[in-house]
Amino acid sequence: MACCGKTTVVRPPIDLSKSSDVLKGPEQIHVSKFYKEAKSGKFISYISDNAKTLYQTFRVGAYDSNNGPCLGWRENINSSYQWINFDETLLRAKNFGSGLISLGIQPRQLVGIYSQNRPEWILFEQGCYCYSLVVVPLYDTLGPDACAFIIKQTDMSVVVVEDDSKANLLLDKAPRTLTKLVVIRPTVKPATLQRARSRGVEIHTFDDVEALGAKGNHPEVPPRPEDLCTICYTSGTTGNPKGVMLTHANVVAGVCAVLLQLGDHRPRVGDVMLSFLPLAHMFERCCENGIYYSGGCVGFYSGDIKLLTHDFKALKPTVVPAVPRLLNRVYDKIQNEITRSAIKRAIFRMAINSKEAELRRGILRRNGLWDKLVFKKVHEAFGGNLRLMVVGSAPLAGNVLTFMRCALGCLIVEGYGQTECTGAITLTVQGDFVPEHVGPPVSCNAVKLVDVPEMEYYAAQNTGEVCVRGTNVFHGYYKDSDKTAEAIDGDGWHHTGDVGKWLPNGTLKIIDRRKHIFKLSQGEYIVPEKIENIYMNSQYVEQVFVYGESLKSCIVAVVVPDVDVLKCWAQENNIPGTLTVLCNNPSVKELILTDMLAWGKEAGLKSFEQVKDIYLHPDPFSVQNGLLTPTHKSKRPQLKNYFKPQLEDMYKSLD
Repeated sequence: MACCGKTTVVRPPIDLSKSSDVLKGPEQIHVSKFYKEAKSGKFISYISDNAKTLYQTFRVGAYDSNNGPCLGWRENINSSYQWINFDETLLRAKNFGSGLISLGIQPRQLVGIYSQNRPEWILFEQGCYCYSLVVVPLYDTLGPDACAFIIKQTDMSVVVVEDDSKANLLLDKAPRTLTKLVVIRPTVKPATLQRARSRGVEIHTFDDVEALGAKGNHPEVPPRPEDLCTICYTSGTTGNPKGVMLTHANVVAGVCAVLLQLGDHRPRVGDVMLSFLPLAHMFERCCENGIYYSGGCVGFYSGDIKLLTHDFKALKPTVVPAVPRLLNRVYDKIQNEITRSAIKRAIFRMAINSKEAELRRGILRRNGLWDKLVFKKVHEAFGGNLRLMVVGSAPLAGNVLTFMRCALGCLIVEGYGQTECTGAITLTVQGDFVPEHVGPPVSCNAVKLVDVPEMEYYAAQNTGEVCVRGTNVFHGYYKDSDKTAEAIDGDGWHHTGDVGKWLPNGTLKIIDRRKHIFKLSQGEYIVPEKIENIYMNSQYVEQVFVYGESLKSCIVAVVVPDVDVLKCWAQENNIPGTLTVLCNNPSVKELILTDMLAWGKEAGLKSFEQVKDIYLHPDPFSVQNGLLTPTHKSKRPQLKNYFKPQLEDMYKSLD
């Protein structure tokens, strides 16, 4: 890597035409080229002997930073960031952990947290690690029933909550195991205190627990690498959420593999990261722990995602994890601006062409003519200081990724991962500016593809279900041996449920999902059959096919109306026409969509689970037309192909 001012020349550290090594044998197992011993089937666990747990990595960062700034926040959108240093963070975390011990928690017990990203999240997390406690995050999209299930399944007696509102959400359905809530924001309404008392729940403030811990000063009980560090619940499938058990060794392996691959571009002392993606998910947790390990600091967003640009401008981060939804918004905003003017479109195209030519030569910069003329607003929207962006959680369209690389002039790498694999499984290599893939395996795991005959994917043709084995793979689902056995086979391979394709250069491309579950661009999982079953309650719906794309933030549906019900309604409302004519009538569409959404709301569907548009089709799906199986189940790939034009039109109208 050579730098000159704000110009960086990125030289690929490996031969990009052979981005991964393939182990000998019939299974075509791919491993990282960044770890020499990967060829003999070994995986990285840590980088240095004194940093094998998240308790230790944090202390290494504190030492390397020379007690530099650690956690930053601001009181409101108009104020500047204020900071506490590493030593104060460590002291306060230890005090908070000691306070939990004073409240009766024992080492290795499970403790919950239900809060937006803020400094206290990290004080809580590191406080837990001081006493080998296990962090169990809760989050809004789980819903109150799932949160109650988690508290009950884990026998949690203490949950840290952000404020009065979240305290009430838990109190609504609090299982008897819950005996204490610790509230970060000290303003708790008298009515909440009364509700808690009536349910046998004590309420403490975060500050009180810190003070209690300082007074008790219990001796630390640091974790071992094999100790559980967190149980991260995923809401990815039907039924109750599953608790992914991850050890300190899992998380440290995942973090170290990414740091190793980033090489000269890895986080370092002096780096500033903006935290706005949910800390309840492993992507953000791993990114932050990587920053702390490297002696960098983290500033937390102000809590309102709509005001994120203000946080970027105030903090001026050098490193940021991002998700496609954020980058898509930036891209769409620019596209909307240039569509109004042919001159702007022409200038924009010249700028992109010029910057793409530089990208192909490995040049990243934001000090050229086009940067000042065309991309200055984009730089400034991200604070103007970015040098590294890591994109994950959902697929990113190639044109958007290339645009962001050109516009921001910083290194952008894209990863693919799962909670069950502690974050990253693969990561694109610096210097590889070709989009539409997720890079080679990172050095803590191997990846292979296995046949999915029912979907006509075969490993011999370099396609199949993505399977992962390594030091980052989870230790099973909490108290659920059946689901664990489904996910991890006898040889230790985790079957991800994602379908991948090996590209000729040894990188992986995700092309499908084995089960009929997919992610939207903001990272939320959709279970279409569940939604379809709810919409089938509508008297107007005979059949329904719910569809979504991982590059989009919403779902749509094809609906076959109930002929008799619709014709009866049309007669009562003096609306003439055949079924085909009625299907093209906007009033009919509005009637059916409104009724479907009402059923969805009554059944408790979240907003991202509700369709945003429908296409009415007069002819039923059948075995004869190839859209149903002989047992009358939807043939989803065939439905997707059959209605491709209509699905594309719906998404175009929603853009």
